[in-house]
Amino acid sequence: MLKLDFSLTHAHVAEHALSAALPCALDELRSVVRREGRGADMLGWLDLPIAPRGEIERIADRAKRIQDENDCLVVVGIGGSYLGARAAIEALPREAPFPVLFAGVNLSPEYHERLFAALEGKRFAVCVISKSGTTLEPAIAFRILRNELLDRFGEKGARARIVAVTDRESGALRRMAAKESYADFAIPAGVGGRFSVLSPVGLFPCAVAGIPVREMLDGAAAALGRFTRDDAANDAVRYAALRHLLPSEGIAIEVLSTFHPELASLCEWWKQLAGESEGKNGRGLFPASTVMSTDLHSLGQYLQEGPRSILETFLSAAEPRADVTIPADADDEDGLNYLAGRRLSAINRTALIGTREAHAAGGIPVLTIETESITPGSAGELFIFFEIAISISARLLGVNPFDQPGVEEYKRRMFKLLGKPGTS
Repeated sequence: MLKLDFSLTHAHVAEHALSAALPCALDELRSVVRREGRGADMLGWLDLPIAPRGEIERIADRAKRIQDENDCLVVVGIGGSYLGARAAIEALPREAPFPVLFAGVNLSPEYHERLFAALEGKRFAVCVISKSGTTLEPAIAFRILRNELLDRFGEKGARARIVAVTDRESGALRRMAAKESYADFAIPAGVGGRFSVLSPVGLFPCAVAGIPVREMLDGAAAALGRFTRDDAANDAVRYAALRHLLPSEGIAIEVLSTFHPELASLCEWWKQLAGESEGKNGRGLFPASTVMSTDLHSLGQYLQEGPRSILETFLSAAEPRADVTIPADADDEDGLNYLAGRRLSAINRTALIGTREAHAAGGIPVLTIETESITPGSAGELFIFFEIAISISARLLGVNPFDQPGVEEYKRRMFKLLGKPGTS
């Protein structure tokens, strides 16, 4: 079960100040639960943990077919269309892991050249994820990959290797899927990309990768009950209220730090969730992340002695999935015999504790979010916790958590420069 430790934030936001802010945060939680207020039509993600059994079975059946007939899967998508799945796939253990690669996540020719080289001589399938089917990065990647499938396997073979995850009724990809008879899954109504990880957007790639998605949904369902509870002790509400209060104390940035490299992509998912949901009208904490202890030898200096405008939130797991013991050495030239016989997990955790204390002593608020271990259930819990907390936090800022009007500006300028018909 997820636990939050606010003790190292009290020097910046006193407990009485946090308590005073909780009624407003609870009001916003209630409006989310009642599906009212800003962006009320985009709260369909609240229903995702209770997925219909038939949908899960259909995902499992198609995933098994992909595994049986191919060597790997290429997921084509950008932003919320791939980040959640990638976060889960990289974080979670798998008994029989199946390779999942990603395309359309950028416009880099070097990235895609390496991807195509990795696919040389392999039977591969493609899962293309896009509500519209016209988002530039994944649309380009899908066109190239589709042509490669046609060249290698012909029309029938290519068609059998393509799965579309898209809008239920409209859009270019929906029309293409119907025309070509692709296997497909629908993105539920009222679910935006960054809130879609527990829909087929995230579940299908995870199922192919070998993750028990039912366990992930069960963890999310339990978390939904816990973090929608109308209670001032609700940690999602407390986290949202703290984030809302800190800007008045000079805090402008939140850094999500982890000592678990396997959670790096989950931090990337969180950055999109927080940044796109809150960053409007000149408001919102800037979301950043670090992977420790690697970044302690670079960004650690900034966190320790740079501007005191940062909230550092540590994301941790108490129990390791694997461990290594430090051996003794007769010569002890490196001076490490004092660690001989200790587990690497214990040393990693000690580094976390020391870093947390040092950064707090350096003058920044430090919050800790800890799960017992990294499992499919705890991943589902984390997804729901952050979605609820960020929804509340954004609404406390007076913005709609579920739109992203600023994203359209770069697209408008880019398409004009590219000469897209109809742009001016």
